[in-house]
Order: sequence, then C-alpha cells, then structure tokens
Amino acid sequence: MDVRDEAVTIPASEVLLPADLLVPAEPVGAVLFAHGSGSSRHSPRNVAVAHQLNRAGFGTVLVDLLTPAEDEVDAVTAELRFDIGLLADRLAGIVDWLATERPFGTTPVGLFGASTGAAAALVAAARRPDLVQAVVSRGGRPDLAGSALAQVRAATLLLVGGLDEQVITLNEQALDQLTSRAELRVIPGATHLFEEPGTLDQVAEAAADWFHDHLHPQPASA
Repeated sequence: MDVRDEAVTIPASEVLLPADLLVPAEPVGAVLFAHGSGSSRHSPRNVAVAHQLNRAGFGTVLVDLLTPAEDEVDAVTAELRFDIGLLADRLAGIVDWLATERPFGTTPVGLFGASTGAAAALVAAARRPDLVQAVVSRGGRPDLAGSALAQVRAATLLLVGGLDEQVITLNEQALDQLTSRAELRVIPGATHLFEEPGTLDQVAEAAADWFHDHLHPQPASA
C-alpha cells in the first residue's frame, strides 16, 4: 500500500509537538498514538504497530508528547511521564488539530495508548467524546485514568500480556469502571513489552480489528 510519510509540528496545549504522519491514499480512519513512560514517537513497538495499521488502511499519528526541553528534565526526574493530566491535555489538543486541519480528511479518530500513555488516551477520550470513537490500550495502566474511566464513551479494548500478572489485575479493575463498550484480552505468553515472537503482531491485528469495528464516518452535516 502507498503510504505518505509526513513530518509535522502540531500545536497542542500551548506547545509545539513534533509528529510523524503516515497517510495511506484513502485512509479508513486515523489512529493517534500515546507512548508510554520514557518513550517517544520513535518507539520501535509503536512504530511497528503503526505500520501494520497502515497496511490495514489506517492513517497514524506518532507524536512526542513532551517538548525537547521537557524531555531533558524528564530524563533526570521522570516526573512528567507520569503527569497524566498534562499528557491528556496534549492528546486532546492533537485530536482538536486533527479535526480542524484534517490531514486524513474526515475519517474518524481512534487512540492507541501504551503503558502510562493508555491512561492519558482514556482521559483524552473522556474529554473529547464527540471526536474519539475508539481506544486500544497495549500493556496499559488504565487505572491511572482515575475517575475519567466512567466518563469514557469510546469503545475500549484493553490488551495485556499473559505473563504481566500485576497489570492484568489493574486492567481488570479498570474494566469494571468503564461504562462504554469495553473488552479485556490477554495475549498468551507475552510479557509487559510484548517482546516475545509474534505477540506484538497479535496486538496489531487485534487493534486493527477493533478500529475497523468501532471507527465509523461521522454523518454529514445538514
């Protein structure tokens, strides 16, 4: 499939964030990635999932949620990577930019969050219920979304490695608080980072299926 790779700078929550857009010729949806603790838009796992989603027809947005200066501070203190409110603000701003600039046309938007990024994705989805239709969490910490879980309206898929026992428990607890269409799936034999052969492919396949099922074009305005 022909996919255009475009580097952009996105204004979000009073900062400018570098991002990589991967745009198929006729995208069926747009998926915004929220990376986990200490990672970036170059995360090899998220890049791999993005490429599989591209092959399934989705446009993808890989973005750094911290500025270069903030990233330097966070590398020492590790404080900003756990600031779920800050990260969610920026994700919501990027969702607004997608709705305004329409780099993928009028296609619907989904969020893919990993680790702490999953919590930020769920909070952002709760803040933008009319724009975000679906969320997929990979090895996520949805529990860190707190009270926002009950406000999420997007269809939510929680993917956890079968050997990641503590995170399975946290996801089970979060699932009980979600009032939207939600499902927890355990990937057998996978640890937290899904480094075992074939496990990340299963994540990408499940994500593509979920987005295909739950991202629907918005009806045209009268």
